Amino acid sequence: MATGPRTPILLALTAATMFGASVPFAQLLLGAIEPVMLAALLYIGGGSAVVAARLVRGKKTGESPLVRRDYPWVVGTMLAGGFLAPVLLMVSLASTPAATATLLLNAEAVATALIAAAFFGEVIGRRVGVAIGFITAAGVILSFDPDGHFGFSLGALGVVGACALWGLDNNFARHISSKDPFAIGTVKGLGAGLLSLPLALALGEAVPPLEVALPALLLGAVCYGVSMICFVLALRSLGAARTAGVFGLAPFIATGLALVIAPVVPGWQFFAALPLMAVGALLIAREEHAHEHVHERVTHAHRHRHDDLHHDHAHESGDGALVHAHVHTHEPVRHTHAHTPDIHHRHRH
Repeated sequence: MATGPRTPILLALTAATMFGASVPFAQLLLGAIEPVMLAALLYIGGGSAVVAARLVRGKKTGESPLVRRDYPWVVGTMLAGGFLAPVLLMVSLASTPAATATLLLNAEAVATALIAAAFFGEVIGRRVGVAIGFITAAGVILSFDPDGHFGFSLGALGVVGACALWGLDNNFARHISSKDPFAIGTVKGLGAGLLSLPLALALGEAVPPLEVALPALLLGAVCYGVSMICFVLALRSLGAARTAGVFGLAPFIATGLALVIAPVVPGWQFFAALPLMAVGALLIAREEHAHEHVHERVTHAHRHRHDDLHHDHAHESGDGALVHAHVHTHEPVRHTHAHTPDIHHRHRH
């Protein structure tokens, strides 16, 4: 489906904003809910909201449904990003200084880009690489605590491992981003939540009373639910590295919202990180990538309409101008135009 040139960037920014917004509010809940239990409730809330949205939307969504060959990727993103990464992070935080952990968490965008380039053939390019570098540097500055204690240990390696798992999650999700994002969000949200819940109980964490659990479920519904859907839609057009680069703005957003919730004069880190974040986001938003490239013959299904260079096939019945999804074939073609690593441009150079 054709979108405006800035729509995918806005979707990625929305995903970052909603996830970033969850952080300061989740911190307010941590005193009453233990960490793994909180993660379970947030994902259950997010998955439940996606299910509710699917029921409201009905069956005719114009999206391509998940099929059997998609489920290994869906389960992979649920296990890597929704379950294993948060659990590994929680375990690692117990033996890692907070300053070290927050610095290392900025490795997610780098891990995503490296995995995308090395294993999935995604073209990064110098401009996007520099942009990710700016955003990562801003995150490092923003999380720097001059009075904190730093140290590298098995716990620190665990934090890096969690970032690598989120990098896998982003790339797995990119592989199925052409499919119904609400179906993906349902499996990831509910699956991750229902796996984390028994783990929390096994660790001796108590189920909070309803008046405490309900705000966590609502927070997950609003922030995690929206973030999951927008992230998949952004992946569809931007690819894993660029989407993760924009998503790297989440720590800055979280810090800004925290200042609104509890107004204080921000430290020098905030003002030092702001221009770096802005430059990184601007580089990705204004990227122009065009060269002669070849499309091999491919048959697939995804949401589209016939208003772009890649969907001029005929329909036996129905209106091809409407947004719809069906199995269709792209014949080989060689041409030149501006593009991103969307679902039709995942070629190597």
